[in-house]
Amino acid sequence: MSFAKVLLCLDTDTQPSVFDAVVAVDAGVDQLLRHGGVEPDDVRNLVYGAMFTRGPADLNNTAVFIGGTDVATGEELLAGVRKCFVEPMRVSVMLDSNGANTTAAAAVLSAKKHVPLSGTNVTVLAATGSVGRRVVRLLAREGAMVCVASRQVERALQVCDEVRKVVPNAKLVPWMTDDEESVGEALVVATVVIAAGAPAVELLPDKRRRQCDPLKVAIDLNAMPPSGLGGIQPQDKAVERDGQICYGAIGVGGTKMKLHKAALRRLFEANDLVLDAEEIYELGKTI
Repeated sequence: MSFAKVLLCLDTDTQPSVFDAVVAVDAGVDQLLRHGGVEPDDVRNLVYGAMFTRGPADLNNTAVFIGGTDVATGEELLAGVRKCFVEPMRVSVMLDSNGANTTAAAAVLSAKKHVPLSGTNVTVLAATGSVGRRVVRLLAREGAMVCVASRQVERALQVCDEVRKVVPNAKLVPWMTDDEESVGEALVVATVVIAAGAPAVELLPDKRRRQCDPLKVAIDLNAMPPSGLGGIQPQDKAVERDGQICYGAIGVGGTKMKLHKAALRRLFEANDLVLDAEEIYELGKTI
């Protein structure tokens, strides 16, 4: 008997994401069970419904996807899903709230195409947001020396502490970037800069970016004008500007979409996978 591929979508927003649904369909999912406004207390009954309707040998045809714009709650949902598993009854699960995992993985993979990350100085601007935190985590695992930049040094320190809990040997420096001068100072020795700030907020003016002599790769994840990194266009993909290899949000977005679809397909290859930022990043190295 052939079983349909069923994806249980747990979304923290009131209306489940249309974007995530379309990507799932394009990735080959047969049936979507979409639930919006999901809270941590809702997880058990929803996941039990997915787990206990098929035998262990067929559970690779059922998977869970966690989405929505609330990344912190999404992480709580993932923890709740994992607590539901009773061997051999379990299903694979992927976390990509607000697209943070796939976007961060795509950004770091883009940088890795051009420079070896181990031992390389990388500055992450707006490093305390959901994408920035994951970028820092992935860079730390690659052995990069990361300048963790934020307008509030306390928040940068918090990110450093969180990352060191999972990457004990992480080489991290918290940095306060509350004006143009301090942003420039955060880039004095940087070979790579990744800007993960809010939409339509310029973090580094064009003139200042061009003055960063050691800078070889500049990646801006803001798709709304003005660019987070001045002079970089959203559609840039490995475009050379002023001696720097530049990526804009749309340029990174192609890799992000490939990763999203590949990760969804991967869910149905086994029933015991947990795809968080690190797992998605490792998958990206193979595609």
